[in-house]
Amino acid sequence: MVMNRELFRKADVYFAVFVVFVSVFLWFLPTGFEKPELKKNTLREKGVVISVDDSDLKRVGLILTGQQDMELEILSGRFKGHRIKASNVLMGQMSVDKLFREGDKVLAVLKTDGKSGEIVNARAAEQYRIDVELALFVLFGLFLVGYARWTGFRALLSFVFTALIIWKVLIPLFLKGVPPLPVAFLVVSVTTTVIMLLITGFTRKGAVALSGAICGVALTTFLAVVFGAWFRIPGTVKDFAETLLYSGFYSLQLTDIFLSGIFISAAGAVMDMAMDIAASQAEIVQKHPSISRRELIVSGFRVGQSVIGTMTTTLLFAYSGSFTFVLMVFMAQGTPMEYIFNVSYVAAEILLTLVGSFGLVLVAPVTALLGGFLYTAGSAPLSKSGS
Repeated sequence: MVMNRELFRKADVYFAVFVVFVSVFLWFLPTGFEKPELKKNTLREKGVVISVDDSDLKRVGLILTGQQDMELEILSGRFKGHRIKASNVLMGQMSVDKLFREGDKVLAVLKTDGKSGEIVNARAAEQYRIDVELALFVLFGLFLVGYARWTGFRALLSFVFTALIIWKVLIPLFLKGVPPLPVAFLVVSVTTTVIMLLITGFTRKGAVALSGAICGVALTTFLAVVFGAWFRIPGTVKDFAETLLYSGFYSLQLTDIFLSGIFISAAGAVMDMAMDIAASQAEIVQKHPSISRRELIVSGFRVGQSVIGTMTTTLLFAYSGSFTFVLMVFMAQGTPMEYIFNVSYVAAEILLTLVGSFGLVLVAPVTALLGGFLYTAGSAPLSKSGS
């Protein structure tokens, strides 16, 4: 038994090292959509606003239009330390316009001459946020590893791996026109497997949680496809979908991409539910090794019933939080409820929430059943403790 535990611990370490190498590979993997010609005479550097001239700005109600003229000091790249004149054009669109003030850190876009290499034009594109984003990520990682130690490191590794898989594999394949539904299901299945094995190791708990999560994702995928067809919601309902078409990606299956997003969004909650039940059953088996299969399944059902009560509401909070402004507009205008629930982008959020919640309800009993059989199996290739 001691030898088996040591073997599984080594396997966990080797698997974590393997995921690290795969993550590094993914980091350097080209997406196929890089455009070197866009970088040839264009530099994006960090800068700070030295002075601002707002004399050209015009206000019409709440809207500002015109151009900000400013002086920037470049803080990175080959022009570091240079002071240049730059502009910021306001288009009268509050969702995209930026207003800069002295001392602001900005992302400066510099156009250079192809022959001399000197700057011929500069503009302030955005607030520079990478420093703060990195600081937040590092703080998150330190707290996670500090609290959960080795498990926290593996959780952080799974976070990075999943982000890289989405950016380097899922999105490029979508853009290349590969059928979205099977690709999304495959990517979610792979990431779920890696996450579960990283967190639980090669244990029965990992096998139960992984099996339940994969079954839950499959059920959620089926529900998304079936109810998506009945709801008749086009993929263009989501932000930036039309922008893709205008950018030349005419053959994209936008509706299937939208449906893929439904079960991708629900995958995290499905994993949580499967892990909760698998971990609870593992603890029960460890404390009461003689428990019968039927009793263990019943216990899993009871745990699932308790967790479902809060998890479904969690999804409602998660999805509706980004929809607050739309709901406020409808209420402010006195829009009737029967109209609101038939609006395509509201119906899309309803589909997202209900299918995700439905997937949670289904994954709970499936995981409990799988746990009942796997934990009480007479012999198994995985360690029984699950820890």
